[in-house]
Amino acid sequence: MDAILNSFLLVFVSEMGDKTQLLALILAAKFRKPWPIMFGILGATLLNHAIASYAGSFVTQYISPIILKWILASTFIGFGLWMLIPDKDDGLNNEYKWGPFLTTLVAFFFAEMGDKTQLATVALGAKYSAPLMVTIGTTMGMIGADGLAVFFGHRFTNKVPMKLIHRISSAIFILFGIGIIFGF
Repeated sequence: MDAILNSFLLVFVSEMGDKTQLLALILAAKFRKPWPIMFGILGATLLNHAIASYAGSFVTQYISPIILKWILASTFIGFGLWMLIPDKDDGLNNEYKWGPFLTTLVAFFFAEMGDKTQLATVALGAKYSAPLMVTIGTTMGMIGADGLAVFFGHRFTNKVPMKLIHRISSAIFILFGIGIIFGF
């Protein structure tokens, strides 16, 4: 249960202000069909995060526990520092040739490649060695955060200071890294 809860929490807060949350907002404004967009996010996230969490879990078989501990701690602390740098649009394309579901599925899958949340999912998979639980947690975190953008759009993002969200996310990642070092 810890794997699901911690995975949810880390991805939910790290997704706030992330480029994929911005993408969800853009797609919701463009298509005005929230459910196909949410199902596209779900499909892309399940596939992307399942691959990432299984890769993280796989790595634990080949790295000693001591080295893995320091890699994971450094990774989470690094993500915490990375969270202080807000994501930008990255020139996301405004042309959509497919419907809302397929556009979202493809765009989200590729937008997540190498993203903070995908890399955090790899680290969570390594930490918990429970890829299914990590995938469930990270996917729920992604759906929760991006669902806010899809369903509440500008009303939410204009009222919550993203700088504060990024600082809270940063603190959670850094605390998670410190917890790994001290065995919490």
